[in-house]
Amino acid sequence: MNPASVADYRELARRRLPPMFFEYIDGGSYAEVTLERNVADIEALALRQRVMRDMTQLDLSVEVLGQKMAMPIGLSPVGMAGMYARRGEVQAARAAAAAGVPFCLSTVGVCSVEEVAESGKAPWFQLYMLKDRGYMRELLGRAKAAGCPVLVFTVDLPLPGARYRDIRSGFTGATALSGALNTAWQGVTHPEWLWDVWLNGRPHSLGSVAGAIPQGRGVTDFLSWIAKNFDRSVTWADLDFVRQVWDGPIVIKGVLDPEDARDAVRAGAQGLVVSNHGGRQLDGVRSSISALPAIVDAVGNDLEVLMDGGIRSGLDVLKALSLGAKACFVGRAWAYALGAGGRPMVSKMLGTLRAELSTAMVLTGCVAARDADKLLLDVAP
Repeated sequence: MNPASVADYRELARRRLPPMFFEYIDGGSYAEVTLERNVADIEALALRQRVMRDMTQLDLSVEVLGQKMAMPIGLSPVGMAGMYARRGEVQAARAAAAAGVPFCLSTVGVCSVEEVAESGKAPWFQLYMLKDRGYMRELLGRAKAAGCPVLVFTVDLPLPGARYRDIRSGFTGATALSGALNTAWQGVTHPEWLWDVWLNGRPHSLGSVAGAIPQGRGVTDFLSWIAKNFDRSVTWADLDFVRQVWDGPIVIKGVLDPEDARDAVRAGAQGLVVSNHGGRQLDGVRSSISALPAIVDAVGNDLEVLMDGGIRSGLDVLKALSLGAKACFVGRAWAYALGAGGRPMVSKMLGTLRAELSTAMVLTGCVAARDADKLLLDVAP
């Protein structure tokens, strides 16, 4: 298949990856109501078609936190991407750099922050707060030393949500022996992945936090360790701890409520990501796109608002920009592409989103992405 849409990259990833890793990317929590809302609520928005305008000087670029982006799209932090393609985080980071957009490395990526930074452009770094604050101090220092320009502090995962697909696939909840046997069987039945990732993509550890994890853990054991070590006592006051080590921009990821957005301003954040963790945490909450307008109104120009969740096309990006987001970050879209075929597919997917966004801008009369506003939406009377 020659992929033409994010749905096509998803299908290619489904074919290539062992089920346990595909379901980890694809699934949400509980009944996946919020996962579906993220997509459906964006689809329900109608763009306002405009014609007979000079669109020869189209400008997709935006500036976020002082950084120029070639288009208003970045790659969200996705855990364990090194299990979807050989040294997957490095491949995705290189594709993002070539496209002129930021790549945000997950705390629980297979590749360490140093490995990704040494491969080219230093990534944004996403932080989960662990109970071991000494290790957190060390990790923040490593991210700073690696040249990471932005810290993305994810605050909506004090504990993992119940992800039923991961239990059914054997990704979580299995014993060490049954987990190993399940991984081995799924690998053998997917020989392309077995050769690329399992045999030639080692080491299979969470590179940035490997020093805090007991030796001998299998790849499917990491989530149980995470559940025990993520700190659910974190409050806004903990930003003071982060600031002791990190003097760059801080973005708070996982905000859905306007009052939490105001708290982020009061705590001194420079940006926030309107996000429900891709529908992977508290199921039944509202979609990211439906929460966006009220949050934009609540913070005004006090910080920069980004959005994550449900973006499946360049048209979706323009809809989010029209409601006040400065840029969108995509997670599943690039994870599907990486699983479908590594860096070349991630680059191709980013080209797909860019082409779709360009078409949407031309046909709505939006010359510059930074000027998108609510007038681009066709609101029914």
